[in-house]
Amino acid sequence: MGTPTRPPLEDLAKRLQRSRAERERRPRDGFLRETFVLPRHDARLKAQEWFSRWPKQAYWTEIESWFERPGDVIEFTIRRLPTSD
Repeated sequence: MGTPTRPPLEDLAKRLQRSRAERERRPRDGFLRETFVLPRHDARLKAQEWFSRWPKQAYWTEIESWFERPGDVIEFTIRRLPTSD
């Protein structure tokens, strides 16, 4: 049995750069955000699911923004705190 080979440092450097760039794009306000693009009926169900799973009173859950797209499609972003503490 031989010794394990080390991963190429170039790949590691690329992954580190991507991770740091992604972290810089995210707002630093402590909220978790998720964006959905769904037909109106499904969008309503998804929002209801979020509010039942993470209640507004504990997680400060809210629809941060929403847009009506052609074809009765809704694009919306929901945010919440990661914990209820």
